Amino acid sequence: MNTTASCTDEAAMVYVVDDDASVRAAIEDLLASVGLQAQGFGATADFVAHWRQHGDSAPACLVLDVRMPGQSGLDFQRQMQTLGVQLSVIFVTGHGDIPMSVQAMKGGAIEFLTKPFRDQDLLDAIQQGIAHDRDRRAQAGAAQSLQAQWGGLTQGERDVVRGVVAGQLNKQVAAALGVSEITVKVRRAQAMRKLQVKTLAELVRAVDRLDPGEAGGPGEVTG
Repeated sequence: MNTTASCTDEAAMVYVVDDDASVRAAIEDLLASVGLQAQGFGATADFVAHWRQHGDSAPACLVLDVRMPGQSGLDFQRQMQTLGVQLSVIFVTGHGDIPMSVQAMKGGAIEFLTKPFRDQDLLDAIQQGIAHDRDRRAQAGAAQSLQAQWGGLTQGERDVVRGVVAGQLNKQVAAALGVSEITVKVRRAQAMRKLQVKTLAELVRAVDRLDPGEAGGPGEVTG
């Protein structure tokens, strides 16, 4: 066995869903040997019950058997988005074929491993899955922070930003809002400080990342 400890990540969690208890135990032991926490489940329903209770609390990935009594791994993969499970999936199976692997990869799986597989292949895939989840969580956190920053703007500052990112000059924004050009400049500077951007390009990108219902349409002003 090649179990190079390239996956050590104390904060991460690996969920293992496989109806074979011996396989779950072997994977959990492997992960423990490189410092990874794991939780095993004998069926997708058991995992879902746990997920609904504990939620998306730590960076994680999902090691999922393809063939199981009841719901198959591939069926569960198709259902994950509806359930709000955004984890990267590594499939393992003792009875894989090319169409099955193609379906899994088209569904976004990181890897499709046929038993018996090399320990290092599984560890490498898990490392990738956890990294993807860390990126997802970081992006979600940044989006929430940006929404909060936008919420800290006054209505006048938001109106100025909408006009500016639509390509309007300060005097055009001022005319549309019925305020002075100096007022537009002051509100623009205040908005950029609150949004933590320094250039027009950064401002445009920040507004593009906002929820459309929150930011309003380009150039949309409310008076």
